[in-house]
Amino acid sequence: MVRRKLTDEEINLWHRVVERAERLHVNGNPTRPLPKPKPNRAPAGQDAPQAPRPNPAAPPSPSLTVKPQPVQMDRKAFGRMKRGKLVPEGRIDLHGMTLDRAHPVLTRFILSSQASGRRLVLVITGKGKESKDQGPIPVPRGILRRNVPLWLSMPPLAQAVLQVESAHISHGGEGAFYVYLRKVR
Repeated sequence: MVRRKLTDEEINLWHRVVERAERLHVNGNPTRPLPKPKPNRAPAGQDAPQAPRPNPAAPPSPSLTVKPQPVQMDRKAFGRMKRGKLVPEGRIDLHGMTLDRAHPVLTRFILSSQASGRRLVLVITGKGKESKDQGPIPVPRGILRRNVPLWLSMPPLAQAVLQVESAHISHGGEGAFYVYLRKVR
C-alpha cells in the first residue's frame, strides 16, 4: 500500500484540531504513559511459560470459575483423555434445557452410567447464548456450563465422579465436559 502525502489544507486542519483538543485528566492528574513492562527472563537454559494475566474488569470465564482438580485418575489415561484420544462410552446433551430439567437428567445419566460399568462419559452443556442486553454489568454466559461442574461435585454425584475436565475440541471443547467415573464396588 502506497501512502500519499497530506495536502497543506489537511495539515492546517490537523493543527487546528490539536490546538482545540484538551488533555484528559484522571483524578486531577494529567495522564502519563505507563512504563513498558519488563519481560520476565527465565534462568539460563530454561523456558518459563508466562501465564496470561486476567483482566480485573472482565468477568471470569466459566472455565476459570471451576477450580482445577488434582489428577485423581491414571496419569496416562488422563493425558490421553485431555488430547481427545479416549473415546467416551456415553454422552448426554443438555442443550436447551433449563436448570430444573437438566439437573435430574444429569443425575440419572451419571448414576446409570456408573451402574452399567462405564468409565468415561461426555456431558455436553453448550457454550451458552450471548445476552441480548449488553448493559453496564456483564452477564456471564452459559448457565449450564457453570452449574454442571458444581452439581458433579455435590452428593449424590460426588460419590460416582472421579474426575471432571473440559473436553477436547474434537468432543466439544469449552461446551462439554469429560466425566471420569469411579468403578462400581
